[in-house]
Amino acid sequence: MALKRHRLAQRRRAFGHSQERLADLLGIERSTVGRWERAETSPLPYIRPKLAAELRITLEELADLLDEVEPADGDGNEHLDQVLSNPASVDLITTAHLWQRVQALTDEYDHVPSALLLAAAGQCHGQVSYLRQNAASNRVRRELFAVEAESATLMGQLVWDACQRRDHATSLRYFNEAITAARQIRDRFTEAHAQLRKSYVALYGHGDSHNGLGLAKSAARTVADTSPSLAGIALMHVGEAHAMLGEHGRCHAALEAAQSHFVRADDADPAGEFFTPTDHARLTGSCHLYLGSPASAVSTLAALPQDGSKSDAIVLGNLSLAHIRLRNLDEAVASLHQAITVVEGTRGGGGLNLVFTAGRELHPWRRERPVQEITDRLLALMSAA
Repeated sequence: MALKRHRLAQRRRAFGHSQERLADLLGIERSTVGRWERAETSPLPYIRPKLAAELRITLEELADLLDEVEPADGDGNEHLDQVLSNPASVDLITTAHLWQRVQALTDEYDHVPSALLLAAAGQCHGQVSYLRQNAASNRVRRELFAVEAESATLMGQLVWDACQRRDHATSLRYFNEAITAARQIRDRFTEAHAQLRKSYVALYGHGDSHNGLGLAKSAARTVADTSPSLAGIALMHVGEAHAMLGEHGRCHAALEAAQSHFVRADDADPAGEFFTPTDHARLTGSCHLYLGSPASAVSTLAALPQDGSKSDAIVLGNLSLAHIRLRNLDEAVASLHQAITVVEGTRGGGGLNLVFTAGRELHPWRRERPVQEITDRLLALMSAA
């Protein structure tokens, strides 16, 4: 049976590298990369740090990719092509293949620029919707609704991130598609996830804290009996919305309620992969900043570990803003350099917005050499956008 490391190959393609290009960067033969991806051989220990750096992942994450060896998907793609020419014949095998594609793209979201994922995600979403509309079997149609809800949510995330949080309408259209599909199969978890994503557009895009608050509350209610983790994440954003409105007491009450939900989560929670132990501190630091307590924001955010994901740029951007407001210039510049480095690799919309916000707040020190260096990096970042 032919084998392949699907996610290793996908990670390479996500950065626009052909096998030949990656081989050139590593100083090896192209055929070597091909053998890695066909699971015929594995990278030798000395080359792994450089390979991980080119793919912008840790050595542990690289090891996970190398361990994932699956049957080559040529047959799956050929089957999909046949089904697309006769959509009424769509079956559960095709549905499973499309589900795997959506999940693989979702796994790349935190570390890969969204613009690099949009074409593949858009094609997959279009195929799912088309086949769902033409499916003859009710069972297959139901499964396709589930895949469509996931792919629409992913498309909303990718569009909003790739456009640097400017195209609110298209993102909301995808999130509404996800909600409609989830309701067709009474999937309250996916419905709540899309509602929560809509709250982000209201909070960080439209600047409508009241609407964002209502949407986050609705998401928490929708999933309260299904996923304590997702309900907790929604309540953290309820707290952030209250912070944006200057409501100290309600903000802290929501953050405490979120923490109580996380305590109830277990291994069966479907949102376990969404939540990390640092999320509560990250949102708490953001709330301190909105509430005018930069010293508290610094003490909360400075201790957070980093893994190179898009959320790191948000943490570091907020940390820089907190130092600026405390007039700690050296610390502010150091954090902002780190944030820019993450944004250069991930192009996350939230991180981009924050680094430019911090750059503007450094204006009073514009004649200082460290700030001029920051300005140069921001200009380079802008030209590459």
